[in-house]
Order: sequence, then structure tokens, then C-alpha cells
Amino acid sequence: MNFTRWSARLPGTQRRAAARTETAVSPDRRGEGSVPAARAGQPADGASPVPAVDELPARDVLDRVPALVALLHGPDHRIAYVNDAYAAAFGVRPLGEPARDGLPELAELGLLPLLDQVLRSGKPRTLKSRRALDGRSYTFTCTPVAETAGDGAVLVFATDVTDHAEAAERLRASERRQRETAVTLQRSLLPQELEQPDDLRIAATYQPGGTEAAVGGDWYDVITLGGGRTALVIGDVMGRGVRAAAVMGQLRTAVRAYARLDLPPHEVLQLLDGLATEIDANQIATCVYAIHDPNEGRLVYASAGHLPILVRDENGTVLRADEPTGPPLGTGGWMHASGSIALGLGSTAVLYTDGLVERRDEDLDEGIASLERALSGATGTPQVVCDRLVRSAGVTADHDDDVAVLVLQHPARTGPEGDLFRNAALELLGGVEAAPRARAFASGVLTSWRFPADLHDLGVLATSELVANSLQHGTPPMRLRLRRTDRRLIIEVTDGDDHLPRRRRAEPGDESGRGIAIVATIASNWGSRRTPGGGKAVWCEFLLPRG
Repeated sequence: MNFTRWSARLPGTQRRAAARTETAVSPDRRGEGSVPAARAGQPADGASPVPAVDELPARDVLDRVPALVALLHGPDHRIAYVNDAYAAAFGVRPLGEPARDGLPELAELGLLPLLDQVLRSGKPRTLKSRRALDGRSYTFTCTPVAETAGDGAVLVFATDVTDHAEAAERLRASERRQRETAVTLQRSLLPQELEQPDDLRIAATYQPGGTEAAVGGDWYDVITLGGGRTALVIGDVMGRGVRAAAVMGQLRTAVRAYARLDLPPHEVLQLLDGLATEIDANQIATCVYAIHDPNEGRLVYASAGHLPILVRDENGTVLRADEPTGPPLGTGGWMHASGSIALGLGSTAVLYTDGLVERRDEDLDEGIASLERALSGATGTPQVVCDRLVRSAGVTADHDDDVAVLVLQHPARTGPEGDLFRNAALELLGGVEAAPRARAFASGVLTSWRFPADLHDLGVLATSELVANSLQHGTPPMRLRLRRTDRRLIIEVTDGDDHLPRRRRAEPGDESGRGIAIVATIASNWGSRRTPGGGKAVWCEFLLPRG
């Protein structure tokens, strides 16, 4: 189109150009609602001649289009023309005024810098789906127009996209609601308050993915097993949204149930593997299940396709627990195995999901190595370490994946606090002297620990019953272990027989069968488990009076 006929440099020029244009168009043509063909050509038989596009007056075309059109002239973007649709949307605009004053809607939308850019570059620019002062949404296209005077002009063409914008907003609102539902479900299925074992300090954090409905199935848990032992678990269900969160909830509930059986880590994963297949054969999950025993100073763990546990010792050296690792839960057909890693006094261990270390532009091993470097310099409480690791990994509110981190510390206690954590052990050689020797040992230890008389007597009685049970039903080697923390007294007897005792009701005439019942009655808690390499451990706990 040739705009030089009407894209006036002064307001009066537009009117004169328009007058000349109107003389060239018949009233019938001006009343037509369609634009003639683009090229002049040979008319069909009986048809009127078809005019060429160059013969069409541009104003007549632009006045009729439903889109909003404005022509802005020169470096200060003076109004040369607005069509009827533009005037209907924003009102009549004074010709000759600079756009900054005469077209406040463009200034409000931030379109003026774009007009300058179009004039300088000579290239069209588009601004998509902006909400204007009239409450509707428009997509603006600014196109440079060459002029004979050389000042240049910009044609502003705005298309009403309100319906599209409203549909997109409804979709975003729906996605936000889905995400909020998934986040709420996810958080409700995570522990609302972590269990705090006597010997460990623990903290955890969960950061949902920042993209719409990107919440996954990351979870963690801390489970006190009794006898001073603690189970720690972290996992990641593959997938997104409510479904992944629901599967995560089922797996977490199952882990807590299996943990009460006090099984070795690899046996817990074996049970979880079968359950994951039953829940959804197409859904897989990674998981690490670990057990800490303060008497051993180690983490015994099993991994189902999960990232390695990292442990920082008291000197700042970071160790990586790489093996053994099996396939994710839900794949079936794999026999998991347990491994171990040292967790001595003063050590810190970190369990985490892949959102903390995995990046699209970085190898996974590099991400783990970066986490190791961050952990080597991370000191303070478990919560402080958690926060530092998340910050060092660059996790923000708009992170594209869920992140779960579980940090546990085995503090080295000294001074008065150290006196509250004590251990004593006795090897039982068997024979008739074993039981009285065990009672005498327990009495001496409990006296030295300055327990009150009633707790002293209950501890000696529980020791006697557990040792008698082991002597009658167990096999060597046998060992008695007493442990105190700031909260409880723990008595444990181990032997070489793997048959676990159970509480039963003894008949009046029975000469045995009352030992475990007595222990269960006087103790706060009791239990048994099989030990690695065969054998069992039977334990009981007494809560210490506060204050």
C-alpha cells in the first residue's frame, strides 16, 4: 500500500488527502463490506472489471477492518490517523498530537519504547497479549512505513485477543489449583514433626518444584526403632502431580509398618519393591533405607536406585556411600543387599533427592561432587546445614524439580552432657554363674550411674529375666549391654540363636514362659530383632524421670 497519500506530516494534510481519495471512490464501492481482489486481471464473462490493489485507497480499507489501527508519524510519533475501531475502543484521538500525550493507552502498555525501536531498526515488532485500559487484551504489531519525506512512520495494528487471553488465564488458574492441591497433599503426607532420637540431631527440608503442577513424590521420614536405634528413609516417586504424591503416601506408610518389624534394610526394600508393583506396575520410585545403631557407630543401609548417602566426619572429610545399589522400587526380580558406612561421633550424614544435584546442563556426578564440597564446609546445627546445602545448590522458589534433604548429626558430647550418655557391656560365658554375675554387673553399673532405687531395682530385674531367657533358649556367644541416654535406660541381651521370643500367657502350672511377660509389664517398651550373621537381640527400655 502507498501511505504517502494520507500519512500526513501535519493534521491538515490528512484531511486533504482523504478528500482526494473520496473523489476517486464511488458511493457504491464505499458501501461494500469486502475488499476486492488483490490483483487486476481479466474479468470473467459478464463480470465487472477487477481493480488492482494499488488503485484501492488505503484509508477506505483501514477504516473498515475490525482491528485497531493507528499511524504515527516522525520521531515523536505524532498521530496521523486512527481508524473507527481504534476510536470505538479508546475514544477519538486528536490528530497531530504526540503519542505520549494523545495516546495514553500506548504509554500505559509500554509501547512507546517499542515504537522508537521500530523507527531505528526499520523492522516490525510484536507485543503479545497486553491488557489495555478498556479492560480487553490486545496483541500489538508495530510496522515501519517508508515515507517520501524521510521522517518515517509506524503503523500500529492491534488485534483483540481477549477471549484467548481469558482462556489462557482460566487454564493457568486451573493449573495453579492443581498444583496447590498436589502441594497440600504432598506436605500433609510428609512428617509434620520429625522424631528426635536420643543420640542424633536431625533436620529436614522440602522444596516443591516451582513450575506449574510440577510437584513430585519426594519424601523422607525418621522412625525410632527402640533399643536406641533409628531408621532413616528418603525416596522419590517418579512423575508429577497428585498421583505421584498419592503413591508416595502409600510407600511412606508401608515403610513405617515394615520398620516396626525391625528388619535389615535390604529386607525392607524387598518388601517395598513388591508393594510398589502392586500399587502401580507403571510407577517406580527410588529409595534409601538406613538404620543407625549408636553402639556400632555406623549407618547400615540399602539403596533402590537412589543417590548415595554423604557423610562428613569430624575432620571435614566427606565420604560417599556408593555400594550396594539396586534398581528402583517397582521393577521386581532383584535381591537387594545392605551395606554400611561409618557415622562416628561428630559426623554428619546427608540423604537427598535428585532435585538437589541434578541439572540439565551438568552431569549428575558433577552435581554430587558440588554437594560434597558444600558439605565439607557446612557446620552448625542440622537445620543450618540443610539451609546451606539448599542455597549452595541454587535451589529457588522457581526451581524446576522437588527437593528433599535429610541431615543427621551424631554429636560428640563432652562435659556434663557426656555424663548422660554412658555404655557398659559384659560377655556372658554361660553356666550357672552367668545369671548372678549379670545381676551383680547390672546392679553395680546402675549404682554408679546414680539411678534412683526403684529404677535400679527394675533394671536389675529386667536384666535377670532377659539373661535367663537367653540362657534357656539361646546359644553362645551371649552379651549383656546397658546403655543410658539423657532420656532412657536401655538393656539389651544378644545371643547366637535367631529364634525371636514372643510374649505369651503362662498357665499356673508352667515353670517357664513368664520372663518376657514380666519384662513387658515393668518396662516402658521392649522388642527383639535378628542380628547380622545370625542370632538375635532382645531389649527393653525404661524412661528416666525428668528433671
